[in-house]
Amino acid sequence: MQKPAIMKTTTTLLSDYEFEAVTESGHKVQIDMRPAEEKQGQSPTELLLSALSGCASVDLVQMLKKRKRTVNNLKVTAEGTRREEHPRGYKHIKLHFVLESPDAKMEEFEKLGHMAATKYCSVAGTLSSEVEHTFEIIR
Repeated sequence: MQKPAIMKTTTTLLSDYEFEAVTESGHKVQIDMRPAEEKQGQSPTELLLSALSGCASVDLVQMLKKRKRTVNNLKVTAEGTRREEHPRGYKHIKLHFVLESPDAKMEEFEKLGHMAATKYCSVAGTLSSEVEHTFEIIR
């Protein structure tokens, strides 16, 4: 039996509306909750859309290349509709894939894109996972 992979990030308050998340390997992401006109980074819900489209993109490109398809460019737009009530999570997410390739076929592209976004993308798989909470106060 394979040992479960454990990943960890630490998010730290920088100011009232700004946070920084850092991975164990030192990679950083700025999280910004300022009003739209003052924003300098992505909000957590925007990061979720970015993570989902990024994850599906990586998987799709690898599947296309395994089939010896040329990938000149891939753009994935993620659009999420949020609930009005709290928690204001996404009730619907749409991924739109645009591939530049001289030899990919539409039927194959749609099939692989669907598999990338639903079967292989770990972010998509996580959207229905159970989340555990623990708390600590330091005085």
